[in-house]
Amino acid sequence: MISKGLFKKPKNELEDHHWVKRQSDPAIPSELCRSCPSCKQLSFTSDLDNNFHICPKCGYHFRINGRQRLNMIIDPGSFTEHHQNLISTNRLEFPGYEEKLEQATLFSHENEGVITGIGKIGGYDVALFVMEVTFMMGSMGQVVGEKITLLFEYATEHHLPVIGFTVSGGARMQEGLLALMQMAKTSGGVKRHSDAGLLYIAVLTDPTTGGVTASFAMEADITLAEPEALIAFAGPRVIEQTIRQRLPKGFQRAEFLLEKGFVDGIVPRNLQKDTLIRLLSLHSIPKGGDDHGSL
Repeated sequence: MISKGLFKKPKNELEDHHWVKRQSDPAIPSELCRSCPSCKQLSFTSDLDNNFHICPKCGYHFRINGRQRLNMIIDPGSFTEHHQNLISTNRLEFPGYEEKLEQATLFSHENEGVITGIGKIGGYDVALFVMEVTFMMGSMGQVVGEKITLLFEYATEHHLPVIGFTVSGGARMQEGLLALMQMAKTSGGVKRHSDAGLLYIAVLTDPTTGGVTASFAMEADITLAEPEALIAFAGPRVIEQTIRQRLPKGFQRAEFLLEKGFVDGIVPRNLQKDTLIRLLSLHSIPKGGDDHGSL
């Protein structure tokens, strides 16, 4: 249940949305070419758009926003968004927080740091959440935790698997303990979903850090990651400043975590939909009809 007074609704917003793509996409650059942060080579923006925003020369995965990721993963026309109207309030009266929220909304064209809903992947019904890197770096506040918990509760009630794409700088400092409490709340939702014998697959993208890593990001039945994704609780710079030592090359990257057993596989973006379809089929998730239900 949503606690009264925690969140507010903007005027003239629909409860659910039955589309994914937005007309204006601030995360798609307007320039003709982009330089790869890894190999420093230039690529035409159109080539990156057609290649899942992966550098064709070295395989570097550019960061993408939530709508772009949904368009790559979900079967066309099958996505129904949940709780799009929930937005944060400044309950702790943190200085400048209202302005930061307004700026994040204008920049990302999203109301919060996660998109949740239901749809189909290869014809299989799934509940899905995608964290939004362009909204305050996907930081987890009360609304992010509430939306993810509500999604797991909906999935448990309707016997759906959950697919989650994480990208986050961690708990949102402007919300203090209220943000940290979301670690326990989301973990409770994951546990009830697991106790019902249902599947949860997490795909960790760059970066997945802080309280998100310490809660629902690492609690999946199957944990996948994108190549070279930073996955950590405390970032490498913080650790180096604390212990005053240089860390090994590639420390806390997806390949390092795969070697240590923290993730089950590394899947490039262009193979993720096929991989998810295969995993859903192997776990005998029945294909549903056209009716996704409603809130």
